[in-house]
Amino acid sequence: MNQIKVIAFDADDTLWVNEPYFRETEDKFCDMMEDYLPYHSVARELLQTEINNLTLYGYGIKSMTLSMIEAALQMSDKTIRPEAIERIIQIGKEMLDKPIELLDGVEEVLQALQGKYRLVMATKGDLLDQERKLNKSGLAGYFHHIEIVSEKKEPNYEKLIQHLDIPPQEFLMIGNSLKSDIMPVLNLGGHAFHVPYHTTWAYEKVDSKIDHPQFRQLTNISEALKYLS
Repeated sequence: MNQIKVIAFDADDTLWVNEPYFRETEDKFCDMMEDYLPYHSVARELLQTEINNLTLYGYGIKSMTLSMIEAALQMSDKTIRPEAIERIIQIGKEMLDKPIELLDGVEEVLQALQGKYRLVMATKGDLLDQERKLNKSGLAGYFHHIEIVSEKKEPNYEKLIQHLDIPPQEFLMIGNSLKSDIMPVLNLGGHAFHVPYHTTWAYEKVDSKIDHPQFRQLTNISEALKYLS
């Protein structure tokens, strides 16, 4: 831990609530489409459409909204009424208006670490939406650098670490996704703290158990201070 100079935080479901809003919207969509397919089939088709569209649209609310429209057209064989498409667009816009709810302990941790380390926010998703959430959160002042990327894989982290002008062993990533926040950083030689969140998008789930000297499993973000203070 004495090597660490920079601490990067994931944003969605690490700093603030995010995934429950997506699941709430998915529930509304599945209810809408039950005239065409059973609920679980609608959910499966939507997930597959979202995954297929990741390389085109990336992550975020706008991507999900476009995928819902596409899935609705496919499942209805293009017979779905315009009013239903209008409703899908509306529930997408409702997500963009959701309040920003900080997770317990987040601001206290940032306050405790500010000045001792360079703090970075490193998240993926739609640039405009992530900037909106950061501005609404009131947390922007804690961060030395903001990194919003379309994907969080090893090359993305490698580029970030090079930009920060540090070796990987001086970099720590804190996040809720083993797939996006933890494994790529460990593979590069960095440190990683996993803070699980009770709701995780199916695409982000992995079954791997991590046994690595530079990995820590936390139950909440406040536990990070036990290793860093």
